Amino acid sequence: MPASFDVSVWNIAPRKNAKGKVTSYSVRWRVVREEFYESFKVRAQADSFRSDLISAQNKGESFDTITGLPASMERRTRDEPWVDLACEYIDRKWPDAAATTRQTLAEALIRVTPVFLQGGRGKPDDRDIRSALRGWAFNPPKRSEEVPVVVKEVLDWCSRNSLPVSMVQERRMLDALEKAVTTKLSGEKYAPSVARKTRSVLSGFLTYAVKQEVLDTNPLGDEKWTSMPKGNRTIDPRTVPNPVQARTLLAGIREIKRSGPRLEAFFGAMYFAALRPEEAAALPVSNLDLPKKGWGEIYVEEAHPHAGRHWTGTDQAREVRGLKSRSRGEGRLVPCPPELTALLHRHLTKYKPGEKGLVFTGERGEDVPKMTYMRVWRAGRTATFSKEVAASRLCRRPYSLRHAAVSSWLTAGVDPATVARWAGQSVAVLLEIYAACLHGQDVISRQRIDEFFGWKG
Repeated sequence: MPASFDVSVWNIAPRKNAKGKVTSYSVRWRVVREEFYESFKVRAQADSFRSDLISAQNKGESFDTITGLPASMERRTRDEPWVDLACEYIDRKWPDAAATTRQTLAEALIRVTPVFLQGGRGKPDDRDIRSALRGWAFNPPKRSEEVPVVVKEVLDWCSRNSLPVSMVQERRMLDALEKAVTTKLSGEKYAPSVARKTRSVLSGFLTYAVKQEVLDTNPLGDEKWTSMPKGNRTIDPRTVPNPVQARTLLAGIREIKRSGPRLEAFFGAMYFAALRPEEAAALPVSNLDLPKKGWGEIYVEEAHPHAGRHWTGTDQAREVRGLKSRSRGEGRLVPCPPELTALLHRHLTKYKPGEKGLVFTGERGEDVPKMTYMRVWRAGRTATFSKEVAASRLCRRPYSLRHAAVSSWLTAGVDPATVARWAGQSVAVLLEIYAACLHGQDVISRQRIDEFFGWKG
């Protein structure tokens, strides 16, 4: 490692929160042109660390330009490469994590790992690095297979050129991580949900580093990032269809060849029964209680979220899971309105259940492919809506149908506790997310006020 005698150690600086209370004490110093940073909860610890730096400087020791430390202060914890510990962290999390969680962990670490990779001669292309991390380094089963020579060269370079995890405590590294978490390579901001998930994964990884004695503390604990994209969980009303728009779109989907007719009821279950896509995909015929006409019931007890074979570790793109935020085997009963009852009868008359007994399947009897239903959805929007509406946010995603269903129940006056039970959510989440997302709800509210006061338009 390159070293230098050009060192400056600065005074200890207390860090305060918004209320003016001191939360930590930071020691800052410079080696050549690079600034380094170490944070301590107790002033005495900061004094001791700073004294050790000055003592080493007075003894004529050279300071490492990468870690910022003299040889006498180098610790084992400062030699743990970021990439190696990230792989270890993924290995620990992988067995008990859902496929979608595995994907989230890997993609979050892929966003921040380049911060800890040195440049210089022999550096692979950034796209090749991301591909190797996603396809192999952060996927334990793939890593245990015979890795292609080209990929192995990239991974070996990453391991050799990975900076120590301990450098995360430096101000410049924290600033670089903030940018990686909040901003795309193109310069655009990540969606608030993506940024929050990435920071959460990063914090979890750093907490793991503390438990492994690679770090003394998690530096994100007191770190406030002002550049985090702002956003709340409330649904944008402009994305949610009203009854006329939803029914028109379902009719348009029915006309899309070849899979449109097969998927009309699939999307209908999202709109009329507020099923999530992964719940509709997992719905067995045996869980339907349908009269010839009128109100029926649907028992939802399983979900088949799409994650891709790369993350499920099986030959299936979907993973069999319990319902969201519920214990395995804990289901919920959802009313099936007459319109959906008729739609499901037509569907089951034309399309027989597959080997698994599922209501909705692909053309070959397999689980409904996400690629297929997304292609049909996009084609249905284009065929149904005008160019202006198709270019808007209305029904950008199939999930908008569920949003419309839940909000419609609320608008119709159904008790929020009942709506929450049908939708499989808590009342608090229900009111936070869905209460204001139905287009035209304000009009209905004004009509009720008109009726109350006896006003006539």
